[in-house]
Amino acid sequence: MNRKIRNKNKLVTNESQFIRGPLSRIKELSFAFKVFINFIKAFRIMHFVGPCVTVFGSARFTHESQHYQNAEKIGAELSKMGFTVMTGGGPGIMEAANKGAYESGGYSVGCNIVLPFEQKPNPYLHKWIDIPYFFLRKVILVKYSYAFVVMPGGIGTLDELFEALTLIQTGIIKNFPVVIFDSEYHKELCEHIQLMAERESISKADMKLLYVTDSINDLVKHIDTYAVQEFGLIKKASKPKWWLREK
Repeated sequence: MNRKIRNKNKLVTNESQFIRGPLSRIKELSFAFKVFINFIKAFRIMHFVGPCVTVFGSARFTHESQHYQNAEKIGAELSKMGFTVMTGGGPGIMEAANKGAYESGGYSVGCNIVLPFEQKPNPYLHKWIDIPYFFLRKVILVKYSYAFVVMPGGIGTLDELFEALTLIQTGIIKNFPVVIFDSEYHKELCEHIQLMAERESISKADMKLLYVTDSINDLVKHIDTYAVQEFGLIKKASKPKWWLREK
């Protein structure tokens, strides 16, 4: 990798310092406390957003992209089902899914990662949180969702996809539907997952954790069958307690 590019993208944050190796005991304790505080903030903000579907995808696609337009339509359809659409809160696919939900009268939320470059909350969010740690952000993106839609994206999108699959495979979360949208874009990825099953590095039954489609209607039907009907959704979210200063 070019040294200039590496230095440009270097994150000088508490998280990057923490994972480099052992720190002093007071610094370790301080970091753990900051993580705890950020978890509490996230819980307070997201507790009342209702059942969500999280949409993953690249921040780099523009309004003219077919991927952006598909994500916008998917966001709208998910909101019509009664779901809150949750994304990473940034531009590109995330903005498109939030926009689709927002403009169709649905509810739209985001978990925005705090970076020194590239990402800011998009303008189609009813509610969002700014999260300084990637691992904490992934927990929140999973915690409140009953389905996951994987749109075209890059390394971060694949990280989020396999995080969700690992949690389902190991029984940490229930067997929520994971939909990969756009078979052509994800062709080689799906072939590699199939190869893993053939080589027995994953179970062939694990292939059933994924649903690949190019149809928004089929995506909606799949989520309706394996999320709405399977888990008795859509249920009403609990109401904020004024005496806890919730809103």
